[in-house]
Amino acid sequence: MLGRIGYLGLVLVLGCNDGPRDEQSPSTVDRSPVATVPAAPTYANRADVAAQMRTAKALPHHPADGSGRAWIADGPRSVTANSTAHWQFTYEAGPEGIADGGAIVFMVSPFWGWSPPQDASPDRPGYASVATDAPGVALAVTADMSAMMAIRVGGRRLEPGEQVQIHYGGSAGGRTDRYAESRSPFWIGVDGDGDGSHRFLPDSPTVEVTAGAAAQLVAMAPSTVRPGEAFVVRVSALDRLGNAGTSFTGSLRLESEPAGTTPDQTVAVGANDHGIVSITVAAPAEGVFRVRVQADGGLQARTNPIVVAPSGPRIYWGDLHGHSGLSDGTGTPEDYFRYARDVAALDVVALTDHDHWGVLHLDENPALWERIQTATAEYHRPGSLVTLLGYEWTSWESGHRHVLYFSDEGRVYSSIDPATDTPTKLWDALRGNDAITMAHHSAGGPIATDWSYPPDPVLEPVTEVVSVHGVSEAADSPSVIYDAVPGNFVRDAIDRGYRFGFVGSGDSHDGHPGLSHLSTGGTGGLAAILADELTRSAVLDALRQRRVYATSGPRIYLRAALSTYPMGSTVAARDLAAAEPPMLYVHAVGTDTIRWIDVVRAGAVARSEVGQAAVELLIPFAEPTAGEYVYVRIVQEDGGLAWSSPIFIE
Repeated sequence: MLGRIGYLGLVLVLGCNDGPRDEQSPSTVDRSPVATVPAAPTYANRADVAAQMRTAKALPHHPADGSGRAWIADGPRSVTANSTAHWQFTYEAGPEGIADGGAIVFMVSPFWGWSPPQDASPDRPGYASVATDAPGVALAVTADMSAMMAIRVGGRRLEPGEQVQIHYGGSAGGRTDRYAESRSPFWIGVDGDGDGSHRFLPDSPTVEVTAGAAAQLVAMAPSTVRPGEAFVVRVSALDRLGNAGTSFTGSLRLESEPAGTTPDQTVAVGANDHGIVSITVAAPAEGVFRVRVQADGGLQARTNPIVVAPSGPRIYWGDLHGHSGLSDGTGTPEDYFRYARDVAALDVVALTDHDHWGVLHLDENPALWERIQTATAEYHRPGSLVTLLGYEWTSWESGHRHVLYFSDEGRVYSSIDPATDTPTKLWDALRGNDAITMAHHSAGGPIATDWSYPPDPVLEPVTEVVSVHGVSEAADSPSVIYDAVPGNFVRDAIDRGYRFGFVGSGDSHDGHPGLSHLSTGGTGGLAAILADELTRSAVLDALRQRRVYATSGPRIYLRAALSTYPMGSTVAARDLAAAEPPMLYVHAVGTDTIRWIDVVRAGAVARSEVGQAAVELLIPFAEPTAGEYVYVRIVQEDGGLAWSSPIFIE
């Protein structure tokens, strides 16, 4: 029964997860100057996956599929991340009952650490057993998938109201999700007629997964402030994997670097703060400083560099790509936005769950999309936090893109709908909306982007060059993405004549937008958005004008301009030639020592060794030529990376 196409959607999820492979791979920091890429086809198409998804979606469902109700009969309603516990669940058959040969499906969350249910070893984690007091009903268990167990009904049909008990954990318990979330589901599905096609109960039982002990401190501050301006430093005591909500209490000591730049402060953290506090600081006169935070018990943190200047565009930090438990991530939409606001101190954030990937699918469940729209609107506060409505168009034929709307409403255009199953069709459907798309992990795993579709210049002005999957910028970058396809990097696409701004974003699946690099031990991703105000319209304008840059997670300060033309500009060669002489300006302040700066001009890389935390350069730019481009890449000693958007010459 488990081999039938009805379970195919789940097989694909478990065998082809779009998240990072594990906590150390593939995004472990690579500090080598050049990463090699093995020979591979020009483009890695996975049309077989898309075809199987279409087949699974077209399967008919019996009214008994997904009927009934289930609840936790015994066991904790709240557990600590990465701990063990035992549960007993009761399933009660719905009005249609379950036919002889039908099945109940029991599945823990297939992502991020739950012990898969198994019936072979009572003394091993995840052992599950079943029972029923319905006379004449025999239950047969099959657990041959990584997170799912099928309980086949035999002997006779299970009548409406009759119950089945599922015991999960055994003597060793079931190990929980390693990431905190307020509603972690135990999925209960029903194949009511025995045809191998099941549906999950939309109200399957859930538990709260809470953070572990405080193991690290993070401190976030704005990158740009005005002299004398009051701003907020957000400090969070997190567990070792970046989960928020720890039980940390005590005091925090704030000191500025250089010493005396701002007054020192001591702040108390109480039990009701859950390890998260916001502290107001007054900016000094012009210059660069940081705030160091010391906590009781020895934890400490240091903010990103804070650049105080009377003018210039502000840097707003965004994470434009991440997932919740509504697809293949962790947590609720509300969990996601709260973490972005209160812990990561993001200015701009988008939740981009998959159109057709995960346990339930947005393109088949309008209530899920409505929930995302509601949460996005609820957390949107212009001037404080800009939330963007979004989803991931998960095409296994031409590559994944996320869609961002700059209003409270938008549609999910599915990647397996024949009307919108190519990038061109998607752009045609979006045309006229305040919306953009963005290709990601475009050079490699889990699927590369098919660059034979020329990106729409209005709807796709920027591209994601780094995420938890690694770097897609170029083959000569550190931390290159896994399964990289030669000739398919973003720089290769620019060499085709495409014009992009560069952004990073997390593609986080751990519920930690803005800080996805904390749990991977390698790359994450952030978008630095240069704008004069924090509104959706200003963010959209900055993205369309390519006034953005990318980092692998650290909040590195970066400015780049060619003569008077800032990053993202298009400039005529004759206008540059009129400058005496044309100069490339670079100003970078790292979160760690900057190891080197690469100037990339029309594909050629010139390296400047730095060896200090800050650098300001004027580099001669001789003989500007129409058709070329230039951008800079920052490489820190700790592996942190940043890229300016290219300046294009015509």
